[in-house]
Amino acid sequence: MHLITDTAELAAACERLATHPFITVDTEFLRETTYYPKLCLIQIASPDEAILVDPLAPELDLAPFFGLMVDEAVVKVFHAARQDLEIVWLLGRVLPVPLFDTQVAAMVCGYGDSVGYEQLANDLAKARIDKSSRFTDWSRRPLSEAQLAYAESDVTYLRQIYLALKSDLDESGRESWVAEEMSVLASPSTYEVKPENAWQRLKGRVRKPRELPLLMEIAAWREREAQNRDVPRQRVLKDDAMMDIVQRGPRSVEALAELRSVPNGFERSRAGGEVLAAIERAAAIDPKTLPRLERERGRPTNGAVLDLLKVLLKAVADAERVAPKIIATGDDLEAIASDDLDGVPALQGWRRGVFGEKALALKNGQLSLRIQRGKVVVD
Repeated sequence: MHLITDTAELAAACERLATHPFITVDTEFLRETTYYPKLCLIQIASPDEAILVDPLAPELDLAPFFGLMVDEAVVKVFHAARQDLEIVWLLGRVLPVPLFDTQVAAMVCGYGDSVGYEQLANDLAKARIDKSSRFTDWSRRPLSEAQLAYAESDVTYLRQIYLALKSDLDESGRESWVAEEMSVLASPSTYEVKPENAWQRLKGRVRKPRELPLLMEIAAWREREAQNRDVPRQRVLKDDAMMDIVQRGPRSVEALAELRSVPNGFERSRAGGEVLAAIERAAAIDPKTLPRLERERGRPTNGAVLDLLKVLLKAVADAERVAPKIIATGDDLEAIASDDLDGVPALQGWRRGVFGEKALALKNGQLSLRIQRGKVVVD
């Protein structure tokens, strides 16, 4: 298998690929030791050929690849696209259009929640994939024949998967369901990590209202530090240490040093000083300006209503042959059960017609559930 390392060869390949109505795309990357993913390999296939591109080659310019990604005459097919798209956005500041994610499509077509590529390859392409190269070091050169074969299989079988799912969607008339999900993946805001929002990853650990401003400031500091140094967040400060600081709120070097979860000497480092400064900033925040934490404080929810909504969701998903997760999340159900209906995804777009209206009718006593021959029936 040939690995493209030259810009002219890549340009010629992309020109050929652009003559087809769709291409399949995948990437191999590493991010264990960095904040930003390190792109190590690009795989692309058309109905006629498959190419492998070496983004680590010193003489290679990826401009032809990015140009192909924004060619609106060619559908770009990915499986579980989010991380691949993040890389394309970070390196090229473009996002593929039009876009098709086979994992999302498979959920709409009844293959279950977050179905894996190997399962779809087995079910729809009748292929068995050798996964032994999956977790190898993709940054090392030369890549082995086994690695290249595995990488190529990630896009060659994807062609058959795409055609099978597209046919299913055409027959069911649910193309718009997938398109609605693609609009989220095609938005740059999906991949822009703002330090001021980093606290949301750990908001479930907040125990008291006074801890929230501390979490917001320290999480933002850690995110900026990780971005600037291009290292994983946990290399800057582990979650447990950060939450220990949030809950204890040390205001001095000595108090910071007393925390067992904080590394030795951290309190006298530049980072330690910045953490103490963040704590001081948090102390000055007006509590009235803080966001609400309804989920964490526990919204008043009627447990019986929530249980009925879960049964309804399962019955609707079974009847529609759709994965429940793509119709409504647990948060959606809790919101509906507690009458907190603003902006609930399950009450928007196609989801409202499939499930949302029924959920509201069930709550209002206008719809009932019964068991007939061992199955839940919605009346």
